[in-house]
Amino acid sequence: MLNDNVPNDDTDSSRLTELLEVLSGLGTEASTTERGDLDLLETAELVRRMNAEDQRVPLAVAERADDIAQAVDGITERFRRGGRLIYIGAGTAGRVGVLDASECPPTFGTDPSMVVGLIAGGETAIRAAVENAEDDADAAETSLRELDLNGHDTVVGISASGRTPYVVGGLAYARGIGALTVAIASNSDSDIGAAAEIAIEVVTGPEFISGSTRLKAGTAQKLVVNMLTTLSMIKLGKTYRGVMVDLLATNEKLHARSVRTVTQLAGVGVDEASAALRAADGSVKLALLILASGADAKRAKVALAEADGILREAIAALS
Repeated sequence: MLNDNVPNDDTDSSRLTELLEVLSGLGTEASTTERGDLDLLETAELVRRMNAEDQRVPLAVAERADDIAQAVDGITERFRRGGRLIYIGAGTAGRVGVLDASECPPTFGTDPSMVVGLIAGGETAIRAAVENAEDDADAAETSLRELDLNGHDTVVGISASGRTPYVVGGLAYARGIGALTVAIASNSDSDIGAAAEIAIEVVTGPEFISGSTRLKAGTAQKLVVNMLTTLSMIKLGKTYRGVMVDLLATNEKLHARSVRTVTQLAGVGVDEASAALRAADGSVKLALLILASGADAKRAKVALAEADGILREAIAALS
């Protein structure tokens, strides 16, 4: 039986030639002669060299600060309209989006539907490669339709190469219905950058192991998505004085962190903090408002809702 992935006619051969030309022009696929001796080096030297490469990543991210800020403002504005943030990606890039989305509920107390991660090939692809999934240009659109994507939402496409068909197709569909579209790529002048309204192209250059974009490119993606959710949540009032105040105490450690947060920010003892948390049904933010204002839980809850969940504004309103 012939392998479908092996060129077996002129069309396949032409497509392969085209793809090889595209890849040869991508910085993330480039090789450097200085790394030809990696297998001969002592472990300590390997550590030093890889660490030196990794140090380039935050500098590359910093160069795209204005683009990231624009994306954060756009995402925040749509969150305030009831919109969602939806990541789409394949392979490592898809897993980065899924990971960031999954961390938002315990960190910021968000509904799981507020930040969503879609990966080419579905949930199976989170743990194992799904053959040819990233080449399906229509698959992301199908998934976005199933989520009832609308113009209040934001779709962030992630692709190291910047050309993944799954991501390009998803961004094109999202932009067509009026959703905000953002691209995170590791090469300049990327296809996904052209498909999106905001292009965050963090050029990380050749990988320590040529073409292994789970390395510097993956690190850059993680840094950027961390910013997109963390900074938008700050602007939504999910933090207070640099501390998480909308976290969900879903385990013993997080419960202890809730008590510790209230004691530190309110300047009270453990017993008083625990009592306030009980009155607030475990809400750190509400407990802090009760302690800061002296209001009962019912009145504090109304004030917090009227302040759109922003603790500073609620405290001012009750003072």
